[in-house]
Amino acid sequence: MMSSIDEVAGGIILWKDRVRNSIPNLFTFGNLYCGFLAIVMAAKGDFQNATLLIVIAMMLDSLDGRLARMLGVAGDFGKELDSLADIVTFGVAPAMMAYYTYFYEFGEVGLLISALFPLFGAFRLARFNLSATNVASAYFSGVPITAAGGILAVVTLFSGRMNDLMVPLVFTGLAFLMVSRVKIPSFKDIPVPRHTFVITFTLLYVTYVMIARSNEWSTFWFVAVPLYIAFLLFSFIKKKKQKQHSNG
Repeated sequence: MMSSIDEVAGGIILWKDRVRNSIPNLFTFGNLYCGFLAIVMAAKGDFQNATLLIVIAMMLDSLDGRLARMLGVAGDFGKELDSLADIVTFGVAPAMMAYYTYFYEFGEVGLLISALFPLFGAFRLARFNLSATNVASAYFSGVPITAAGGILAVVTLFSGRMNDLMVPLVFTGLAFLMVSRVKIPSFKDIPVPRHTFVITFTLLYVTYVMIARSNEWSTFWFVAVPLYIAFLLFSFIKKKKQKQHSNG
């Protein structure tokens, strides 16, 4: 009888560990899925939805690593899976957007140039994985592909309102900054507010509903995201002041 109880208890513990290990990976898979959909949208010329999906993927990417460290399950598997997802979402998808909005005019040469962005991004991720540890670092070496891909996607979305040279200049600058040795603050030590996950999923759900029912999602999104970022900054500053007050 006792042995059966022990087996059941052991099975429950094993199941809980597997679930805990899987939670961060679900966010990474969400990142990858958004990247695939962004590529499809870019190929259709729907750059608004492609940018939206990349922004959503950035949110998911910012949470998977934090969750892994929070749950104590950070490891090599999650790191490699995250890198593979990042190459697709923040390397290939923004490069596709840049190609279909600007570089397509140069034929095969433009196609070859567009491919440099994910190539540089893959190099940057490989270098990062060789030097990274499970301990959060205060600085990145070079611009992360997540930030580079997100910036390129947004610039591409508004390229029609900018100078014609803006896309190639931003494209080239970000590509070389990814493989550079410039130190960029990682912000990994910023505490995640307890309501962050709820707000993130609320934004994702509302966005999905608005896309499904109408095409009037863009105004909401470009208002919601700045408010969301402002909320995170406010929470971080508040927590930092509280920490300084408690230490003092």
